[in-house]
Amino acid sequence: MKYKQRIADSLLERKLSTKGAVQIEGPKWCGKTTTAKQIAKSVLNLGDDTVLKQSQRMMQIDSKTLLEGSTPRLIDEWQTIPALWDSVRSEVDSRGEFGQFILTGSSVLPDANETIHSGTGRYAHISMRPMSLYESLESSGAISLTDLFEGKQIEPVANKLDIENIAYLLCRGGWPQATLLKGNLALDLAFDYVDSLVTKDVQRVDGVKRSADRVRRLLRSYARNISHQVPYKTFKADILANDTETLDEDTVADYIRVLKQLYVIEDMEAWNPNLRSKAAIRTTDTRYFVDPSIGTAALGLGPRDLINDLETFGLLFENMAVRDLRVYADALLGKIYHYRDSDGLECDAVLHRRNGTYGLIEIKLGGLDDIDKAADTLQTLAGKIDTDKMKEPSFLMVMTAVGPYAYRRPDGVYVVPIGCLRL
Repeated sequence: MKYKQRIADSLLERKLSTKGAVQIEGPKWCGKTTTAKQIAKSVLNLGDDTVLKQSQRMMQIDSKTLLEGSTPRLIDEWQTIPALWDSVRSEVDSRGEFGQFILTGSSVLPDANETIHSGTGRYAHISMRPMSLYESLESSGAISLTDLFEGKQIEPVANKLDIENIAYLLCRGGWPQATLLKGNLALDLAFDYVDSLVTKDVQRVDGVKRSADRVRRLLRSYARNISHQVPYKTFKADILANDTETLDEDTVADYIRVLKQLYVIEDMEAWNPNLRSKAAIRTTDTRYFVDPSIGTAALGLGPRDLINDLETFGLLFENMAVRDLRVYADALLGKIYHYRDSDGLECDAVLHRRNGTYGLIEIKLGGLDDIDKAADTLQTLAGKIDTDKMKEPSFLMVMTAVGPYAYRRPDGVYVVPIGCLRL
C-alpha cells in the first residue's frame, strides 16, 4: 500500500531538526502513527496490549530500557504510560541532541499532576487531522494559498469536482484508510468511528464512566448546530429532549471536554483585529468537528441526504472547508479564526499567520448570488480594518463547494472551489 504524502511530513522533519522530541497530536485513525513511521528508525508500540503490559513492568525496573533504539524512536500511544513523558524529557536532556523521539497519541497531554515537567524547550508539537482533499489526491491543487499570500497572479483554472463528488467526500471524510476504499465501504468508516468513540473511547479516556446514549445525543446536537456559535445550554436542551434524567451545564461541559481531549471537537476562536469602527467583536467559539464525516455519521446522513437538504449540506461543507484550511494553515505557520461583530457582520474564516499577514475567507456551496453576497461581506470587513495598526488583508477569497472555475473577480475577490485548493 503506497503512502500518501501528508503536509505533516515536512512539519515533522522541521520540528525534529530543532527539538529533542516531537509530540504528534490528533484524533485516532488520522494517520499519526503511519506518518511518524515514515521517518522513525525504531518503534515502541504501546497500542499493542502485550507490549503495553511488558512496558508498564519495565517502567518500574528501568525506564531507560524503553527508550533504547535507533533514533528518531517512535513511542506510539505514549499516554497509556504517562510517566514516559518525563522519562523522554530527561533522556533528551541527557543526550543533548535533536531528533531523538516522536510521541503519538489520540488524547491530550495528561494532567499536570501526572508529569513533573511541561516539556517546554524539549518538546515540539504537531497537530494532525484527517486528510485535506489535496492530501487525499481529490483536489487538483491548482490554486495555492502560499501564492495568494505572496500576491502572485492567479489564472482561471477548471474545477473537476461536482456536487455529487463533494457530498460523497464530505460523508467519507479524510480518514486515510477510507481514502483507499470505494463506495459504501469508504462511507462505513465514519460510522465505525462514531460507534467506537461512543462505546469505548469516551469511557476510557480518563476512567470516568459516562452515558453512551448521552454522548451520541451530544454528537447529534453538535452536528445540528455545526458552523454556528451556540452556548452549552443549547446542547443541554437537545440532550434533555430525549432524556428522562436531570442534566446540568457542567455535565455537558464535561462531555464536551472529553470530546476535545479525544480531538473529536475542534471549535474555532474569534478573530480580534484592529477596527476603524467601534463595533464590539463577538467572542463565542464556532462549533466544528475535526472532520465533517463525524457530523454526517452522527446524524445518519449519506451523500444523497445532503443533496436533498442544501441548508444542512452548506453547514457541514463549511466544516469540511475549515478542516482543509486548518491543515494548510499549520504549514503556513498560521491559525484559522472566525469573525462576528455587533453590527451583524460575519466572516467564516480568517487565516492569520505568525508574521501578521492574513486572508479573509467566506465559505459557500457555490451559488452565484451567494458568491456575490460573500464578496460584499469580505470587502465590507476589509474596509473596517484599521490599516494604520495592522496590515491589509493579503487576499479576499470565497471558498466554494462547486463551480466550473477558480478565478479572480473584477473586484479582486478570488473564487476558489475546494477541489482546486492546496497549501
